[in-house]
Amino acid sequence: MAYLTVLLIIDAPASALNNSGEEIPNARTQNTTAVKFIQKRGSGSYPYVSAQAYRRWLRRSLEQDPQGWVMSPIYREEKVAYTDANPIHYWDDDLLGYMRAPGSKAKKARGEDEAFKSMTPMGEEKDDGNALTRMSPLRVSTFVAVAPVILTADFGVMARQEGDPAPFEHQFYRATLQGLLSLDLANAGVFTYSRRTGYQNIDSVRRKLAEEAGLEHIPQERAYRLPLAERVRRVRRLIEAIPLVQGGAKQTLHYTDVSPVVAIAAITRYGNHPFNYLFGEKDGAAFFNHEAFEKTVRSSRDQFLSPICIGWRPGYAPEQEAKLDQLAEDVNGLLYRGTPIEVFGALSEAIAENSGWLG
Repeated sequence: MAYLTVLLIIDAPASALNNSGEEIPNARTQNTTAVKFIQKRGSGSYPYVSAQAYRRWLRRSLEQDPQGWVMSPIYREEKVAYTDANPIHYWDDDLLGYMRAPGSKAKKARGEDEAFKSMTPMGEEKDDGNALTRMSPLRVSTFVAVAPVILTADFGVMARQEGDPAPFEHQFYRATLQGLLSLDLANAGVFTYSRRTGYQNIDSVRRKLAEEAGLEHIPQERAYRLPLAERVRRVRRLIEAIPLVQGGAKQTLHYTDVSPVVAIAAITRYGNHPFNYLFGEKDGAAFFNHEAFEKTVRSSRDQFLSPICIGWRPGYAPEQEAKLDQLAEDVNGLLYRGTPIEVFGALSEAIAENSGWLG
């Protein structure tokens, strides 16, 4: 087993990246927008970006990939929406997972909809059940501020029309957000047909497509596997997109760059995350605990299959980046350093050169 294990730091200097849809308590106006945050007893507010929001940013960034990420179409019913659920053809169905469970009440309407008829059909319910599900090989944490903040409520008006201005308020914050990613390399491009939630990735229709496409059948695992070169190609495109992610709410007013300012990543033997407790805040600024990093590397040395890649955006917290130069020689020798774009490029190359990591 092998995993791409990643810690990402996003600098949010004055931002409202994920809104809650709720009203601001005790607001001065009736038109308000609140941000998502967690409260800790005895402490302040911790703004966060949900894993769903980050995955949406990543999907949209991949959709703009000039090298050709193959995006699955989405079909919307009245109360549910789902992708094609064809991981053999669509890369995001493969690496980002899906649940296709059509609503029973809309069956007649679907049968008359050309958009639905263009999607890969579902197998017969008596043979395959009525849902296809795939646990995402890419796991994403919530991106949470590393320290509590005081949320600011900004007062504004719409005043381009005749008459009185229309007031509104929205919350924003200054924070350092941390998030974790983990990509299960062995499950990339491997599709099971076990009748269990999360493991019925393909049905009889898709098994036939897998046979026609020449996928390797693994009967003992009740699975089909894409050719190794195709699996590597999909994984590399996902890895290379991580440092280029764009997105976030209120970009017109706050324009926050959500690509990482710091990334620590490695290929590890296990899905546990060794880089979780390395960043905090001190005197209102981001703080890198290099002593904890040294201990983590030494205690987890047998987990690392690749160099530990540290990407640091030039100009971001230079006094904290300088701590990397203080690392002991035995730890420093295990590192690859560069910008976030450079280190994810290096990891992509490492995947190509060590395709056995995908099993």
